[in-house]
Amino acid sequence: MAKGWYVVHTYSGYEQKIERIIRKMRENDTDFAQVCTDVKVPFETVVEVKDGVKRDVKRKILPGYILVEMDLPMDAWKPWCFQIKRIQGVTGFLTPDDDRQKPPLPLSAAEVKSIFQKTGDVPADKVFKPKQNFNVGDQVKIIEGPFESFTGVVDDVNVEKGKLRVSVGIFGRSTPVEVEFLQVEKVVL
Repeated sequence: MAKGWYVVHTYSGYEQKIERIIRKMRENDTDFAQVCTDVKVPFETVVEVKDGVKRDVKRKILPGYILVEMDLPMDAWKPWCFQIKRIQGVTGFLTPDDDRQKPPLPLSAAEVKSIFQKTGDVPADKVFKPKQNFNVGDQVKIIEGPFESFTGVVDDVNVEKGKLRVSVGIFGRSTPVEVEFLQVEKVVL
Protein backbone atom coordinates (compact mmCIF):
# COMPACT_ATOMS: atom_id res chain seq x y z
CA MET A 1 0.00 0.00 0.00
CA ALA A 2 1.15 3.53 -0.80
CA LYS A 3 -0.44 5.94 1.66
CA GLY A 4 -0.02 9.58 0.87
CA TRP A 5 -1.58 12.76 -0.44
CA TYR A 6 -2.37 12.63 -4.15
CA VAL A 7 -3.16 15.59 -6.41
CA VAL A 8 -6.39 15.44 -8.41
CA HIS A 9 -6.87 17.85 -11.32
CA THR A 10 -10.34 19.39 -11.56
CA TYR A 11 -12.15 21.97 -13.59
CA SER A 12 -11.45 25.41 -12.16
CA GLY A 13 -14.19 26.42 -9.74
CA TYR A 14 -15.31 22.81 -9.13
CA GLU A 15 -12.83 22.08 -6.32
CA GLN A 16 -15.21 22.44 -3.35
CA LYS A 17 -18.06 20.65 -5.13
CA ILE A 18 -15.79 17.67 -5.87
CA GLU A 19 -14.54 17.71 -2.27
CA ARG A 20 -18.16 17.40 -1.06
CA ILE A 21 -18.84 14.55 -3.52
CA ILE A 22 -15.78 12.59 -2.34
CA ARG A 23 -16.77 13.13 1.31
CA LYS A 24 -20.25 11.81 0.48
CA MET A 25 -18.71 8.78 -1.27
CA ARG A 26 -16.67 8.10 1.89
CA GLU A 27 -19.83 8.21 4.03
CA ASN A 28 -21.76 5.83 1.75
CA ASP A 29 -19.02 3.26 0.99
CA THR A 30 -16.93 1.92 3.89
CA ASP A 31 -14.48 0.15 1.54
CA PHE A 32 -13.86 3.42 -0.30
CA ALA A 33 -13.47 5.20 3.07
CA GLN A 34 -10.68 2.79 4.04
CA VAL A 35 -8.76 3.61 0.85
CA CYS A 36 -9.63 7.32 0.64
CA THR A 37 -8.99 8.65 4.14
CA ASP A 38 -9.27 12.42 3.60
CA VAL A 39 -9.83 15.14 0.99
CA LYS A 40 -8.96 18.83 1.10
CA VAL A 41 -9.10 21.96 -1.00
CA PRO A 42 -6.12 23.88 0.41
CA PHE A 43 -6.81 27.54 1.23
CA GLU A 44 -4.50 30.19 2.67
CA THR A 45 -5.49 33.41 4.39
CA VAL A 46 -4.00 36.62 3.04
CA VAL A 47 -4.43 40.18 4.27
CA GLU A 48 -6.05 42.45 1.70
CA VAL A 49 -6.32 46.21 1.91
CA LYS A 50 -9.16 47.66 -0.09
CA ASP A 51 -10.33 51.26 0.23
CA GLY A 52 -8.19 51.60 3.36
CA VAL A 53 -9.83 48.64 5.14
CA LYS A 54 -7.78 45.58 6.11
CA ARG A 55 -9.45 42.19 5.94
CA ASP A 56 -8.48 38.55 5.79
CA VAL A 57 -9.31 36.83 2.52
CA LYS A 58 -9.23 33.07 1.86
CA ARG A 59 -7.49 32.14 -1.39
CA LYS A 60 -6.98 28.73 -2.99
CA ILE A 61 -3.36 27.63 -2.89
CA LEU A 62 -3.77 25.24 -5.84
CA PRO A 63 -6.61 26.50 -8.07
CA GLY A 64 -7.88 23.66 -10.23
CA TYR A 65 -6.54 20.96 -7.91
CA ILE A 66 -7.61 19.14 -4.75
CA LEU A 67 -5.63 16.91 -2.41
CA VAL A 68 -6.86 13.39 -1.66
CA GLU A 69 -5.23 11.26 1.03
CA MET A 70 -5.36 7.65 -0.10
CA ASP A 71 -3.92 4.32 0.99
CA LEU A 72 -3.71 2.83 -2.51
CA PRO A 73 -3.06 -0.91 -2.87
CA MET A 74 -0.20 -1.17 -5.38
CA ASP A 75 -1.68 -4.20 -7.16
CA ALA A 76 -5.27 -2.91 -7.41
CA TRP A 77 -5.03 0.87 -7.57
CA LYS A 78 -7.00 1.42 -10.81
CA PRO A 79 -10.58 0.81 -9.51
CA TRP A 80 -10.08 3.25 -6.63
CA CYS A 81 -8.62 5.95 -8.84
CA PHE A 82 -11.35 5.33 -11.42
CA GLN A 83 -14.03 6.03 -8.79
CA ILE A 84 -12.58 9.50 -8.33
CA LYS A 85 -11.82 10.09 -12.03
CA ARG A 86 -15.42 9.38 -13.04
CA ILE A 87 -16.73 12.29 -10.95
CA GLN A 88 -17.94 15.05 -13.26
CA GLY A 89 -15.40 17.87 -13.19
CA VAL A 90 -12.37 15.65 -12.45
CA THR A 91 -9.85 15.35 -15.27
CA GLY A 92 -7.52 12.92 -13.51
CA PHE A 93 -4.65 12.38 -11.11
CA LEU A 94 -1.25 13.92 -11.57
CA THR A 95 0.98 11.08 -12.73
CA PRO A 96 4.63 10.90 -13.74
CA ASP A 97 5.15 11.78 -17.40
CA ASP A 98 1.36 11.70 -17.97
CA ASP A 99 1.52 7.87 -18.02
CA ARG A 100 -1.98 6.67 -17.16
CA GLN A 101 -0.83 3.04 -16.90
CA LYS A 102 1.26 3.81 -13.82
CA PRO A 103 -0.25 4.58 -10.43
CA PRO A 104 -0.24 8.23 -9.43
CA LEU A 105 2.62 9.34 -7.20
CA PRO A 106 1.89 10.87 -3.80
CA LEU A 107 3.32 14.24 -2.86
CA SER A 108 6.58 14.18 -0.93
CA ALA A 109 6.52 14.84 2.81
CA ALA A 110 8.17 18.23 2.23
CA GLU A 111 5.52 19.24 -0.33
CA VAL A 112 2.69 18.18 2.00
CA LYS A 113 4.28 20.05 4.92
CA SER A 114 4.71 23.20 2.82
CA ILE A 115 1.07 23.17 1.64
CA PHE A 116 -0.35 22.46 5.11
CA GLN A 117 1.83 25.16 6.68
CA LYS A 118 0.25 27.65 4.29
CA THR A 119 -3.24 26.45 5.23
CA GLY A 120 -2.45 26.57 8.94
CA ASP A 121 -3.06 22.82 9.47
CA VAL A 122 0.61 22.39 10.39
CA PRO A 123 2.23 24.99 12.66
CA ALA A 124 4.89 27.11 10.98
CA ASP A 125 6.68 30.36 11.39
CA LYS A 126 4.16 33.09 10.72
CA VAL A 127 5.01 34.38 7.27
CA PHE A 128 3.41 37.61 6.14
CA LYS A 129 2.13 37.29 2.61
CA PRO A 130 0.65 40.48 1.21
CA LYS A 131 -2.23 40.47 -1.23
CA GLN A 132 -0.40 43.04 -3.37
CA ASN A 133 3.14 42.63 -4.67
CA PHE A 134 5.26 45.75 -4.64
CA ASN A 135 8.20 46.51 -6.91
CA VAL A 136 10.78 49.27 -6.94
CA GLY A 137 9.34 52.16 -8.95
CA ASP A 138 5.67 51.46 -8.12
CA GLN A 139 3.63 54.50 -7.18
CA VAL A 140 1.79 54.04 -3.87
CA LYS A 141 -0.53 55.99 -1.62
CA ILE A 142 0.00 55.84 2.14
CA ILE A 143 -3.36 55.06 3.73
CA GLU A 144 -2.37 54.81 7.39
CA GLY A 145 0.09 56.36 9.83
CA PRO A 146 1.72 59.78 10.16
CA PHE A 147 2.16 60.16 6.37
CA GLU A 148 -1.44 59.24 5.55
CA SER A 149 -2.69 60.59 2.19
CA PHE A 150 0.86 61.14 0.86
CA THR A 151 1.80 59.49 -2.40
CA GLY A 152 5.27 58.36 -3.33
CA VAL A 153 7.47 55.98 -5.25
CA VAL A 154 8.79 52.68 -3.85
CA ASP A 155 12.59 52.79 -3.44
CA ASP A 156 13.09 49.48 -1.62
CA VAL A 157 11.03 46.37 -0.82
CA ASN A 158 11.81 44.24 2.25
CA VAL A 159 9.53 41.20 2.02
CA GLU A 160 10.99 39.53 5.15
CA LYS A 161 10.02 42.50 7.34
CA GLY A 162 6.91 43.40 5.32
CA LYS A 163 8.14 46.97 4.85
CA LEU A 164 8.74 49.43 2.02
CA ARG A 165 10.94 52.49 1.73
CA VAL A 166 8.91 55.10 -0.12
CA SER A 167 10.09 58.51 -1.35
CA VAL A 168 7.40 61.09 -0.62
CA GLY A 169 7.42 64.82 -1.28
CA ILE A 170 7.46 66.76 1.98
CA PHE A 171 7.80 70.55 1.76
CA GLY A 172 8.91 70.26 -1.86
CA ARG A 173 11.67 67.79 -1.04
CA SER A 174 11.85 64.03 -1.68
CA THR A 175 12.06 62.27 1.68
CA PRO A 176 12.38 58.51 2.25
CA VAL A 177 9.94 57.03 4.77
CA GLU A 178 9.58 53.44 5.91
CA VAL A 179 6.06 52.00 5.93
CA GLU A 180 4.53 48.56 6.31
CA PHE A 181 2.87 46.80 3.39
CA LEU A 182 -0.52 47.24 5.05
CA GLN A 183 -0.06 51.00 5.31
CA VAL A 184 0.01 51.51 1.53
CA GLU A 185 -1.94 50.65 -1.57
CA LYS A 186 -0.86 50.80 -5.18
CA VAL A 187 -1.93 53.83 -7.19
CA VAL A 188 -3.67 52.73 -10.35
CA LEU A 189 -2.65 55.01 -13.19
